Amino acid sequence: MCLENEVENQIEIMLKGVAQHTDVSEIRKKLTDAKKEGRPLRIKLGLDPSAPDIHIGHSVVLRKIRQLQEMGHQAVIIIGDYTGMIGDPSGKSKTRKQLSREEVEKNADTYMEQIFKIIDRSRTEVYYNSEWLGKMNFGDVIELASKCTVARIMERDDFNNRYTNHLPLSLHEFFYPLMQAYDSVAIKADIELGGTDQTFNILLGRNIQRDYGLEPQLTLFMPLLEGIDGIEKMSKSLGNYIGISEEPEVIYEKTMKIPDELIIKYYNLCTDVHPRDVKELEQRLDNGENPRDIKMLLAHEITELYCGADEADRAEQHFKTVFQKNQVPDDAPVIDLDRGSDLPAGEQIVDWLVNSGAYKSKSEARRVFAQGGAQINAEKVTDIKTIGFLKSEAVLKMGKNRFYKINFIDR
Repeated sequence: MCLENEVENQIEIMLKGVAQHTDVSEIRKKLTDAKKEGRPLRIKLGLDPSAPDIHIGHSVVLRKIRQLQEMGHQAVIIIGDYTGMIGDPSGKSKTRKQLSREEVEKNADTYMEQIFKIIDRSRTEVYYNSEWLGKMNFGDVIELASKCTVARIMERDDFNNRYTNHLPLSLHEFFYPLMQAYDSVAIKADIELGGTDQTFNILLGRNIQRDYGLEPQLTLFMPLLEGIDGIEKMSKSLGNYIGISEEPEVIYEKTMKIPDELIIKYYNLCTDVHPRDVKELEQRLDNGENPRDIKMLLAHEITELYCGADEADRAEQHFKTVFQKNQVPDDAPVIDLDRGSDLPAGEQIVDWLVNSGAYKSKSEARRVFAQGGAQINAEKVTDIKTIGFLKSEAVLKMGKNRFYKINFIDR
């Protein structure tokens, strides 16, 4: 592939799903110059060490980094231990609690363990920004502060709103975007990625680099990902998330729950499928193909990314068996009921469901029965007292898709 075609292909992949970015002509020049110089571009990502649990909403930026690594570029991860002690004020209506050094390091270790499930460890450098920020003397801090005017800082909506509404706004918070911007100077970043909520901080990095005599970094801003409810931003607290460490069947099933209108967005933000292939899938949808079939391809793709091809195949088969054919899966958990126990069969079932972790409490499990959501051998059971000991195995269905095999034993 000639240089021009290779650069254009890289641009196409780089901008897949991106909400905002540096002008394409500047991107093209930096990619071309780096290729001629025989060096990889340095891709900066700063991590907030206050949120260590990753779901695929968080992985949107990480997937983009992986795509750039596959093209030969180098990731530079910055653990914001110094900035984390301030706390990012972006979008906040009040000063954030400062983290201790111990909290920052513990969260960072958890975060790094997870992100290397997505990005290539061999093409990644990791730094704590205390390595340079901690060595700055007061003269260095004054010089850094001189690079940005108060008017520029107050362009941030969160700062401006808090100041206008007479809410507390501490002077040290002004240093968060300055410190994050200086990180780009310290590691000589060529590209910085972040969510659209980081626009001010990342653009400031371009300006600070220029003031320190460096070529300004490219910027890629990724959109926020709606959760599987299709409404709110993906969040564990809202329960609309897909965790990257969840069981394959769970990842597949949750992906199948997203609204049809989000299929292409998830392809663009949550997978490494080439943009041209995504456009073909979009065309198939426009031509009237059943969205369910395209969504099943998406669910397999996402499950395979985090669990492997074999597990994705099994998750797909499980989904077809349970959700499409309404059959009992071969690996359905087995509940042993003891005929000789003083405890009635129904109470033994409830105890097992709680002890196995399927339900948080006995009242929660009983509620499924009381509300008509439980069946034994395809017959609805609303009162657990009516459950008796049968001569042979039975099948318990709880809700829409939880199946259990009941085995009656004599001890």
